[in-house]
Amino acid sequence: MGHSAKGILCEGLSKSFHRGAVTAVESINLKIDQGELFGLIGPDGAGKTTLMRLLTTLLKADRGNATVDGLDITEDYKMIRQTVGYMPGRFSLYQDLTVAENLNFFATLFNTTVSSNIDLIHDIYVQIEPFSDRRAGQLSGGMKQKLALCCALIHKPTVLFLDEPTTGVDVVSRKEFWGMLAGLRTLGITILVSTPYMDEAMRCDRIALIQAGEIMQVNTPQGIIESYPLTLYAVKAEDTFRLLQDSKAYHNTRSCFAFGSYLHLTFRGEDPNLVREYMEYLYRKGHDSLTINKIAPTIEDCFMYLMNSKPMTSTRL
Repeated sequence: MGHSAKGILCEGLSKSFHRGAVTAVESINLKIDQGELFGLIGPDGAGKTTLMRLLTTLLKADRGNATVDGLDITEDYKMIRQTVGYMPGRFSLYQDLTVAENLNFFATLFNTTVSSNIDLIHDIYVQIEPFSDRRAGQLSGGMKQKLALCCALIHKPTVLFLDEPTTGVDVVSRKEFWGMLAGLRTLGITILVSTPYMDEAMRCDRIALIQAGEIMQVNTPQGIIESYPLTLYAVKAEDTFRLLQDSKAYHNTRSCFAFGSYLHLTFRGEDPNLVREYMEYLYRKGHDSLTINKIAPTIEDCFMYLMNSKPMTSTRL
């Protein structure tokens, strides 16, 4: 593959482990535009981290090609490592170094200084500056997250890879972090962020839903929601577990999943009598305080629909 446009481009990218016995990612085709905030959405084991490591040249692909900011991941891997920022899923900074020492160390690796790049990280850095003399291992989860992001940005990368950056941090820190990403996006940095949290998908320009190493759909978050082809209902009763068991056993149930205290349910077909017949079935089963309402699908509903519509044909990681 020759040099291409800025952003990220994948063509048939595949990677397996254990001599091909376990497929991590399979035939990934993906185009992410320069300056786009792009989300890679999927559960643990879906292939998100493997794809990140392929694109940051930490793993070598078995098949396919990819470019990052116009640089080939095989031929130009040294240049890619100088121009991208990478924040892995696990906190990987030096626990025994202070906040200031970690920042200075990573700046030195890229032949730069913290002061020369402070404009890029300023809004994030001011939040951790009061703890500059504290060891990284003694920081809270949210502060570790901010420090790791500063270290990933210290050399002014053109593409930023964030592997599940909000996993294990509190809700407030998650919200703050996505606010930071929105600010970075305005600077023209291409951002690829992976997350298992479906609600975070709505904060991206576009997303790819990935499961078992394969991309199921790419679109804007709203576009994916609008593509959901079924009528979705929220059902509630006093005994949620028994309601789930009985709903799954109902002969006209197409899909049924628990979402908090509600079930999200779809039927086989669109017959207007299905709701009435289903409710009568539940009453015969002894359920009380039943409610059922049509609802708009979430990204998670769309993910579950796509996942259950596609047969699994091989071993995945």
